[in-house]
Amino acid sequence: MGPCAQTQIKPKRFRRRAEVIRHFVAVGVLAGWLVAAPVDPAVAEGPADNGAAVIMYHRFGESELPSTNIRLDQFEAHIAELTSGPYRVLPVPEIVAALNENRPLPDRTVGITIDDAFVSVYTEAWPRLRAANLPFTLFIATGAIDRGLGGYMTWDQVREMVAGGGVTLGQHGVDHGHMVAQSPEATRAELVAAAARFQEEMGEAPTVFAYPYGEYGLALRDIVVQAGFAAAFGQQSGAIARTGDRFALPRYPFNETYGDMDRFRLAVNSLPLPVRDVTPADTLVRPAGNPPPYGFTVDETVSGVESLNCFASTGDSSLERLGERRIEIRLAQPLSPGRTRINCTMPGPDGRWRWFGTQFYMLP
Repeated sequence: MGPCAQTQIKPKRFRRRAEVIRHFVAVGVLAGWLVAAPVDPAVAEGPADNGAAVIMYHRFGESELPSTNIRLDQFEAHIAELTSGPYRVLPVPEIVAALNENRPLPDRTVGITIDDAFVSVYTEAWPRLRAANLPFTLFIATGAIDRGLGGYMTWDQVREMVAGGGVTLGQHGVDHGHMVAQSPEATRAELVAAAARFQEEMGEAPTVFAYPYGEYGLALRDIVVQAGFAAAFGQQSGAIARTGDRFALPRYPFNETYGDMDRFRLAVNSLPLPVRDVTPADTLVRPAGNPPPYGFTVDETVSGVESLNCFASTGDSSLERLGERRIEIRLAQPLSPGRTRINCTMPGPDGRWRWFGTQFYMLP
């Protein structure tokens, strides 16, 4: 296992919060918020399998909140697996940089992410990951820390972790609301405000973003691109393909219910299921397009497409094969307001599984 990458805290400070916000607004105005073109997945080169599996946690040892918590015995078993030999756990920004620069990644590359900066990250997760020499990225929604809410870390604790090495930071907005449903103006302002707080407290703003609740659509994706991030993550399951959209990257969420070792090994050993021509292009669903006509074409590098199956969290659905590689999923009923996931999997080489997931968000 390679040494953890150490992130240096830059000493530059702004004197007043208003000064920081003006700085970032000026940057946004100079950039026009429109200068960064969306990444074209077609430019990726090399084998589509040469991607990564990124895993996600929230709380550690907080058994009163099982839906977002991982038990410590489960977490320690995950760490033991990741340090058992075949995996390469890399800092998430390093994975993103390799993807964007078309550099090869080691086989079984894994990234670790943690959302929301709950205090158990500092008291339970960080000591264990540091002892195992495993780097991770912490996605922070700045508002909870700024308001001193109970159960969250402080900026001093964040600085201590980053200074200790192996910890990188990502942005998660300010208030951890349903960003996908708010106005573009509110979203841009929130990204500016969060970046300003990172600049004030840490000396630099993160380059990676995680959508709150994993919810995004084309409009929100484009705003994140325009804000200058290098990549953005959702919460749909799946392995990252080199040919995939850098601003819709999947992660495998883990909690008490979905944290057993069989699922963990399946996830960290998974391979991408590279696809193209995904419809609909927008994962934000409106009443006029409900249920969405979901489909995709499997890349020619993948064999054995006849074994592919898809499952929707809504329940009944049917799979239609149009030719050898086009897959269409017919949902039996309209989506309910909120999140719906569709997971498509198939056996891959060496007993591993290919996995492609999508999360839709239905407006209320």
